[in-house]
Amino acid sequence: MINRYLEKTWVQYLCLATVTAILVYYFGWVFDFGYKFDWSVLYKEDPSYGEVLGGMLVTGLNLTISISLMSSAIALGLGILFGLGRLSQFKPVYYFCTCYVEFFRNTPLLVQLFFWYFALPMGLPEGIRNFLFDQNFEMLSATVGLGIYTSSFMAEVIRAGIQSIPKGLLEAAYSSGLTPFQTLTKIILPLAFRAIIPPLGSEFLNNMKNSSLAMVVGVPELCWASQQIEGMTFKGFEATTAATVIYLSLSLTIAGILTLVNWKLQIVPVKDRTLGHKFAHLLFWPFEAPFSFLAKMHRRFKRRRQDDFSLSKAQAARKAFLAKLSKVLGLVWKGTFLACLAFLLVSALYGVSKFNFEVIRDNIGTLLWWRFPEGDPNEILWGLGGLSFSIIMSVIAISVSFFIGLVVGIGRTSKNKLFLIPSTLYIELIRGNPLIMVIFWIYFFIPILTGQFLNVFWSATIALTVFTGAYLAEIVRSGIQNLPPGQFEAAVSTGLTYWQAMRKVILPQALKQMLPAIVGQFIAIFKDTSLAFVIGVLELTFVAQGLNNRLMIYPFEIYTTVAFLYFICCYLMSLVARRLERKLSTETFRLQM
Repeated sequence: MINRYLEKTWVQYLCLATVTAILVYYFGWVFDFGYKFDWSVLYKEDPSYGEVLGGMLVTGLNLTISISLMSSAIALGLGILFGLGRLSQFKPVYYFCTCYVEFFRNTPLLVQLFFWYFALPMGLPEGIRNFLFDQNFEMLSATVGLGIYTSSFMAEVIRAGIQSIPKGLLEAAYSSGLTPFQTLTKIILPLAFRAIIPPLGSEFLNNMKNSSLAMVVGVPELCWASQQIEGMTFKGFEATTAATVIYLSLSLTIAGILTLVNWKLQIVPVKDRTLGHKFAHLLFWPFEAPFSFLAKMHRRFKRRRQDDFSLSKAQAARKAFLAKLSKVLGLVWKGTFLACLAFLLVSALYGVSKFNFEVIRDNIGTLLWWRFPEGDPNEILWGLGGLSFSIIMSVIAISVSFFIGLVVGIGRTSKNKLFLIPSTLYIELIRGNPLIMVIFWIYFFIPILTGQFLNVFWSATIALTVFTGAYLAEIVRSGIQNLPPGQFEAAVSTGLTYWQAMRKVILPQALKQMLPAIVGQFIAIFKDTSLAFVIGVLELTFVAQGLNNRLMIYPFEIYTTVAFLYFICCYLMSLVARRLERKLSTETFRLQM
């Protein structure tokens, strides 16, 4: 009888409203936070500092938007370049682009930012170093570092998009007389970008959230501003809530813009266009109209191409000369690239040969396991830290978040609002904020709710688990929804209940499709353990930064070693993900340009 009532939509909404009212009443009037809320710190002038501290959030927001836009432009340009390079038949270009993508994808952004800001200037002449620091090097290193990091992910998205183009289109373009460059710009890339807008949009969104890490190199962006207000007023709840709302608003705005772009690029007959398609076409018309007009004028005044048999002798000789010149220039370009690549390799080997390997040898144990087993008994795991700590954190987060993602992902696909709405709110709230904000929420406010002090290790691990669970839930949802609806209907028609159908029919098939994405998320969470640095967890990045502060003059040795350790762990996992993807995929053709 209860199940019959719960199937009614109005009963589901009533239950959710009741639970919400109870929670609001309990936390609003019954529960004692031991904390006095004062939202006026965000909009009233602070008498101690003589300014409205909420203005710091506005300034931080402007910097966040600036960093996001500039780094996105850098990432898109480099992503296209290296994505195409990974499809090149010229093997030196292919291997160089592959090394670039694999290295920057498999090392944490935080470590890369530390390298660009602390290590790179040490290798430059003093005059150039002083000039850079006079030109706001913090902002420059954060923007360029973020752009390079994001470009490695965009390169893979663009490569996959190009390879999804049917081989027949490439052959048809070549057979019509188009050059490789014309084929790329007029056929392949326009079609590929229509297909990759959703994953490319996710990278733009991740890039905006990753801009929060610019705070670690001294850029006063939004996350830095919220923590600064907390330090000045001890009103961390208000400042962090305001930053969270702003990040969610930015995420929703970016998602809305990308949805409009996707609607604009969809090829839909006029009679079948929805209101969203019409609004997108109307919104982008002022940007599209000038280019359409110029293209129309260009087509009108352009002379028609003549066939080879009607060319004059002079025209035929000119065409043959240009063809030979193109081949010569191609050889010159290849030779120049090989020379630059050789110079880069020699410079890198020379730089590594100048390393003080005694520093690495003396501190490798500290980087791997900190002081274990000689640590204080009161320390977690007897002084364990460094890479071992990062591995333990990621294993715990991965193990627990898998079950969270499984339950929430199934709830996200449910038609019952009692499961759908809470699951959606959890996913969107967590995915709409940077991980660093989730870490701050867990570390600062769980003790307020529970009244118990929480060790930084467990604070970071819980934050990583909650964060990863939201992403795994989306992977589970997409895996379930990729299956034909008839699978579930057939399972239920045999007499299975909803949960039996999910456990015995749907999930075994969906998990097979989800495995590569799940392994990829595991790689991401291992890299994200580096963010525990911000609350003082003795993981690998924190230990490396401590060593760098103590030794001062060996940042190249320290950060190169740390990057190498992260890379080895992440690359081995990525090999597993790639092997699973090849094993589970039926597509074997690889498009080459």
